[in-house]
Amino acid sequence: MEEPLVEFELTKEFRDRFQEALDQRQSDFIRKTLEDVKPADITGLLYEFNPEEAKYVLDLLAVDVQAEVVRDLDPDTRKRFLKAYPPSEVIVLLNQLASDDTADILNELPIKEREQVLSGLDTELRIQATELLRYEENVAGGLMAKELIKARYYWTVVECIEEIRKQAESVDRFYAIYVVDENDVLLGRVALQDLILKDAKTIVGDITEKGGVAVETYLSDTDVAELMKKYDLESIPVVNVQGKLVGRITIDDIVDVITEQAEAERQAMAGISEQVEEDDSVWRNSRARLPWLLIGIFGGLMNAKFMGLFEAELARITAIAFFTPLIQATGGNVGIQSSSLIVQSLANPDFVDEGLWKRLLKVFFVALLNGIVLSGLVFAANVVLFGEYELSLVVSIALFSVILFASFIGTVTPLILSKSGFNPALAAGPFITTTNDLLGLTVYFITVHFML
Repeated sequence: MEEPLVEFELTKEFRDRFQEALDQRQSDFIRKTLEDVKPADITGLLYEFNPEEAKYVLDLLAVDVQAEVVRDLDPDTRKRFLKAYPPSEVIVLLNQLASDDTADILNELPIKEREQVLSGLDTELRIQATELLRYEENVAGGLMAKELIKARYYWTVVECIEEIRKQAESVDRFYAIYVVDENDVLLGRVALQDLILKDAKTIVGDITEKGGVAVETYLSDTDVAELMKKYDLESIPVVNVQGKLVGRITIDDIVDVITEQAEAERQAMAGISEQVEEDDSVWRNSRARLPWLLIGIFGGLMNAKFMGLFEAELARITAIAFFTPLIQATGGNVGIQSSSLIVQSLANPDFVDEGLWKRLLKVFFVALLNGIVLSGLVFAANVVLFGEYELSLVVSIALFSVILFASFIGTVTPLILSKSGFNPALAAGPFITTTNDLLGLTVYFITVHFML
């Protein structure tokens, strides 16, 4: 019977007791406490401690658990953490990991230490990691692992199963067997259930699913993620330019890519110009935030200057100043809503091909309906609260126009940025807010000028 998972909760009481045990070097308590805890939970615990304390904790655990914990640390934390390890101990840890994880960690080490560690790895792992280090991190070659199960097309089922037993010693888990020819050119894949159900003398090539989805080593990580999502794959084979099978990418690596991509877009939408973590230096955090904040300041100064052009109208009818926050806030919100939906749709590579004009027309009608409803509500509320029919009409017309313009800007800007090779998520943050603030004031005061 399978044992139930141990629920692990980082309560304040647990942290205090564990810190006390760590300060007093109570190794028996620490070892017993973490005995049935999953490596991923231990990883979360280690963020509470400095590298020396974390190393002391890990040294009390089995080597394979240590390796899993180090693998699961975020890269910045892992760089600091591994400074507490001599190269000889790093070698022991990496020898427990798959080739792709080993290559990722090697890339994070200083060059001298990387060479020392690489030379001490097991022969097969060293060869595999060396090959992976040739690729950039954001392409399929940099994501793939060399460990996989492959079979020759001319083998019988019984020969294939026997070979699987040998190859599986170096593979943690596998979802399919890749079929190749004499030159390792990928021909297709065969499902495990087909091997089990077919007669022992059946030729593997006869039950192979020909073709199938594969990616080249140079394909970007986002394109790989899109393919695996589209075809609902747990793993995908990687081939070189000659079509030879060189590795595979599994779903856990793609989850990391999707998470990093979502984080980058979230930061872009918040107006943060580079990838930063909370524990990065003050200068790095400030540098990432300043560019778009400066743009916001510039936009605010432009707004003030623009309002000064209508000083006469403001002096004559002071009530029009009351509605500038309403106009600006509504325009900004509409723009962000529109741009966010477009950014989300652009994640689908078929978005433009599926009728761009039809989608833009739909956006226009949505804005039209929202504009009618909101401007109608504002008109009625102003008449009731202020009793100024003419002013209420002007504000409502201006608000309706701002909603249409803001929706247009919020829709078109991400498309233009994407077409120009920039991250369209930039359009969903301060850029849209600043632009629509200025646009809203322009429309509002021009409407006031001509109607009042």
